[in-house]
Amino acid sequence: MTQDEIIEMARKAGGCDLGYGSTLWVDTQSTEFLLRFAALAAAKEREACAKLVGEFAQNYSAYELATIIRARGQAST
Repeated sequence: MTQDEIIEMARKAGGCDLGYGSTLWVDTQSTEFLLRFAALAAAKEREACAKLVGEFAQNYSAYELATIIRARGQAST
């Protein structure tokens, strides 16, 4: 996920935009906010994985697909 996508999820979860386009305030102590944010992030990742499977299922084995999906979690620096 890009930084912009993460910021947008934080807004959708209840973060407050303080203006200037990209400044966002969130109450990270709020359990409700954290649960909403986690649900949005999980849904986005599930959709990305489902899309991968849909695109590559005919060309890769289940093991290879699982490896590709797990590689999504590796830091790319």
